[in-house]
Order: sequence, then C-alpha cells, then structure tokens
Amino acid sequence: MNFKDRIKYLRKELGLTQEEFAEKIGFTRTAVSAWEIGRNEPSNNDTIKLADFFDVSLDYLLGRTDIRNAEKMLLNSKLNPEFFNYYNNLNKLGRQKVLDNMKDWSKISEYTEKDDKKIKSGNA
Repeated sequence: MNFKDRIKYLRKELGLTQEEFAEKIGFTRTAVSAWEIGRNEPSNNDTIKLADFFDVSLDYLLGRTDIRNAEKMLLNSKLNPEFFNYYNNLNKLGRQKVLDNMKDWSKISEYTEKDDKKIKSGNA
C-alpha cells in the first residue's frame, strides 16, 4: 500500500469524510483529496503531523512497512528487557528484519500459567 492509499485507508478507518479529516488536521478538503488521488503530497513536516495524528510510524504511512507503530509495539510487548538492549544496538536494516519477523506475533495467543497447567494435565 502506498502513501495515497494509506492516507485514505486510515481516514476511512476513523470514519471521517475528507471534509471532517481536513478540518481536524487543519488542511482543506482539496488538499486531502489531492493526497488521496496521488496528485500531490504533503511536505515532510506535514507528513510527520499526519503520522502523529494517526499514531503510526512514517514508514507505515509511506507504505514501507505494514507495522503501524513498531516502537509502540515493542514497548507494549512483554519481551525481556535484554531484547531491547539488543534491538537498540542494531542498525536500521537489522531492526527492520526483527520487526518483519514480529508481524504475526499479535496472532499468537498469550500463554499463561493456567495454560501450562492444562498442558501438563493433558487437558489442552
């Protein structure tokens, strides 16, 4: 998905018309329409504002990744703090590879002590 499709998708996900969205972000409906059809793109500063508005990363907004907010995802995870030290020492390519491999983690059910007891007793 590219920038124009991503903007439209995110706007519709919030249930906003172009007019309502434009009003909320301080632009005209014409500007929003131009972005959504690919006739024009916002400035770098305005793109950052849009990413902040939607609470997504710039990479997601620009269509470079399907992970909405990788940093937020990592902060909300229950990973070992050692992982964060390792992750923070990776270069950009290394971080992207880690994040690409984490895409489907949200689909894995969380294991609990209760689940462990079911498995041990054979009731899983």
